[in-house]
Amino acid sequence: MMQQQELIPHLFRTEYRKITAVLCKLFGIEHIEIAEDIVSDTFLLASELWGHKGLPENPAAWLYVAAKNKAKDHFKHDAIFNQKIVQQLGYLSPKTDEIEIDLSEKNIHDSQLQMLFAVCNPVIPPEAQIGLALRILCGFGINEIAAAFLTNKETINKRLFRAKEKLRQEQVKIEFPGNNEINKRLENVLTTLYLLFNEGYYSAGQNITIRKDLCVEAMRLTHLLTESALANTPAVNALLALMCFQSSRFEARTNQTGETILYQDQDTRLWNRELITKGKHYLNIASQGDKLSKYHLEAGIGYWHTIKTNSPEKWENILQLYNQLLQIEYSPIAALNRTYALAMANGIPEAIVEAEKLDLKNNHLYYSLLGELYLSEDKTVAARHFNKALQLAHSIADKTVIRQKLKQCVL
Repeated sequence: MMQQQELIPHLFRTEYRKITAVLCKLFGIEHIEIAEDIVSDTFLLASELWGHKGLPENPAAWLYVAAKNKAKDHFKHDAIFNQKIVQQLGYLSPKTDEIEIDLSEKNIHDSQLQMLFAVCNPVIPPEAQIGLALRILCGFGINEIAAAFLTNKETINKRLFRAKEKLRQEQVKIEFPGNNEINKRLENVLTTLYLLFNEGYYSAGQNITIRKDLCVEAMRLTHLLTESALANTPAVNALLALMCFQSSRFEARTNQTGETILYQDQDTRLWNRELITKGKHYLNIASQGDKLSKYHLEAGIGYWHTIKTNSPEKWENILQLYNQLLQIEYSPIAALNRTYALAMANGIPEAIVEAEKLDLKNNHLYYSLLGELYLSEDKTVAARHFNKALQLAHSIADKTVIRQKLKQCVL
């Protein structure tokens, strides 16, 4: 049985987000802090009481009851709520015993989805959307969010405070968008979840646990969307397929000391076959629509990367998918990745010509790719590019890989 010192952090990660989402929906976007404070106080009370009296028979249920009681106490004692908010919420009477705090599985599910649409709002910057999603919907602490963004907790606190203020000013509602607005709002939600996943998968940070947690939470929230009749679109399933394919290789991407292992050197025995199967399942569902999104194309690229054999068919398919992706939404990184696929499909000389056209002079990945392409052509030129990449790289993991590549340049 899980010990108390392990149980409370575990419950904080799994239950904090559920109770907070329900209370945020109940109190409204303008009173997010009250909801967060009530839930935090509930966990603090649990930590104190359980330490003296031992664990209750059902710890999660105990938290729900305690949070309900604290919320009702707040309604009872806070004059603002008694005089204004209760009536705004539609209650006929401000009597505490008439306030319904629904912590049923369905309401928790709906509240999390509605909160997701509320925080993924274009009125606040993308990094603030991700931060609020991590805090309210994923149960991340401020220190964890700071670690994920490679910054300090003061910066995160200010960012979240400004975001909440903006949501209040814009009077953003915690609700499902109407049928006419759902697709536009859903696109923004998917962008936030995509960025959240990438923050974990491509993070420059060294905390492997937090990186994995970011990916897991992005996948959990995306899966929530697939369980909603309003939000279960082909693009949502394509994004979830992409996440499954990418995360299937997570364990193979680093060695025991945290150093990065490049794709061509990964041990396929460490690839998660269950996630690959799930990815295929969601990609199949995504293919039933008539609109091709960038998530479809990236999921297709992710699928071909789960096939380790370097066949002409594999790299030609990846190349064509990148060609389509760049037509739909151009990005320098996608163009860079396409160049590697071009080298594998059509040969290195053609790829070098295309790569040098990109001229991404402030990007260490650009010089790393040029170094990789020149390794078999001209080791002196390759070394020059790798040295430039080393100057521009920020993370220890990237620098370690580049130094290893420099050793291969010795004539």
